[in-house]
Amino acid sequence: MATKPKVKKTVKKTASSDITKLRIRVSAYENKVLDASVKQIVDTAIRYDAKINGPIPLPTEIKKYTVNRSSFIDKNSREQFEMRVHKRLVDISNPSPKIIESLTNLNLPSGVNIDVKMM
Repeated sequence: MATKPKVKKTVKKTASSDITKLRIRVSAYENKVLDASVKQIVDTAIRYDAKINGPIPLPTEIKKYTVNRSSFIDKNSREQFEMRVHKRLVDISNPSPKIIESLTNLNLPSGVNIDVKMM
């Protein structure tokens, strides 16, 4: 029984000018601050005539914590706290160097986390 010859695939690394998409993931605890910062990102990209997909709302991550109300009396009495992390996703296709530079110089409010991936 003959086996197929193995073919090695070569992957070329792309240069920084060959970026086809910027994927920006923005998260914050307050949705109003998040929406304002996403609007600022989108307005900056529109100013330089970029093609934009989004903002796409991602599921809200809810972290719940349960704490005893007192240290040693009435152990069954507890309090629950939660933290909500709101997220948005913005894709910018074929960004120019001007767009990348203007996005890095944005002044966004504190409490907003940004993850940028170049694809």
